[in-house]
Amino acid sequence: MSVVAVVGAGKLGSALARRAVAAGHRVRLAGRDDSPAFRARVAAQVPGAVARTLEDAVDGADLVVLALPLAAHRQLDPAVLAGHVVVDAMNDWPSGGPSAADASRTSSTRVQRHLPGARVVKALNHVGYHDLDDEPLVGASPRRALAVAGDDRSAVRTVAAFVDSLGFQAVDAGPLARGSAFALGTPVFDGALDARALRRLVARPAADRSRALVAA
Repeated sequence: MSVVAVVGAGKLGSALARRAVAAGHRVRLAGRDDSPAFRARVAAQVPGAVARTLEDAVDGADLVVLALPLAAHRQLDPAVLAGHVVVDAMNDWPSGGPSAADASRTSSTRVQRHLPGARVVKALNHVGYHDLDDEPLVGASPRRALAVAGDDRSAVRTVAAFVDSLGFQAVDAGPLARGSAFALGTPVFDGALDARALRRLVARPAADRSRALVAA
């Protein structure tokens, strides 16, 4: 059992928190504030999780999951997340696209640049919130596979173990920049793949992945 801080209480964050609670983790959910209304909403929508401020949620957490609109990561205090394993579960949706200066970077490399003291790992971005609620926690064979990418090998192992605990099969996709292999707009994104198929797709060169997407 791990202490998991989920930052973002929207559809994805709430679904991740519910699944983590069901998997036996101690879950802290951080939203925009720590108001009585927010605490009541968390109690109703994510039974077993506790509402916290960002600072309280991440204090002592084994890992932190960012489930925010991508642009919101720039509002996070890097000092608060320094030293933590941080899962980037965010996507670069067109309405919140990067600035021209950032367009050449994957979302996770931008997050890592903003949070230089954190150990950022890309994961949990290519599964829908509805799937997190509906996919069986145990018993599926083969299990749905989810990619994990990061530069810190210890952090990758921590996140892979968390992904496995949620009932999915973690597939190591390589360094953080390889998060582009399962980003929005790739054949992997939101696809229900087993580990073999996922490994094959994330191993393709970027040009091949683009051609596969056009062909689809």
